[in-house]
Amino acid sequence: GLIYFQTLYVKNYRTFCVYIHTYIHTYIHTYIHTYIHTYIHTYIHTYIHTYIHTYIHTYIHTYIHTYIHTYIHTYIHTYIHTYIHTYIHTYIHTYIHTYIHTYIHTYIHTYIHTYIHTYIHTYIHTYIHTYIHTYIHTYIHTYIHTYIHTYIHTYIHTYIHTYIHTYIHTYIHTYIHTYIHTYIHTYIH
Repeated sequence: GLIYFQTLYVKNYRTFCVYIHTYIHTYIHTYIHTYIHTYIHTYIHTYIHTYIHTYIHTYIHTYIHTYIHTYIHTYIHTYIHTYIHTYIHTYIHTYIHTYIHTYIHTYIHTYIHTYIHTYIHTYIHTYIHTYIHTYIHTYIHTYIHTYIHTYIHTYIHTYIHTYIHTYIHTYIHTYIHTYIHTYIHTYIH
């Protein structure tokens, strides 16, 4: 009984394997592949591509391009350029330039130039120049020059030179030379 069961099982298993290879592979290769290659590919190539090439491209080329070229360009060339050339340029040339040339230039030429030429120049030429020429120059020529020529030069020529010529030279000639000639020469000889 065991041998019969094993033989039946093996036979049935082989039959089952044949079933799997035949039915499933046939199903996959026939139905599914046919479905994919026929229906799906046909759908993709026919409907979708037709849709893309016909509707979408037509939409893009017709509606959008028409919209861009007609409405937007018209808007830019008509409204915006008109606005720029008419309102803005008029505003700039009329109001701003008038403002600049009238108010600001008047302000600059009248108030500021008057201020500069009158107050500042007067201040510079009168007070500062007077101050420089009178006080500072007097100070430099009188006090500083007197100080330099009198005190400093006197000090340099009298005290320092006297010190150098008298004390230092005396020291060098007397002590050092005496030392060199007496001690060193005696030592060496």
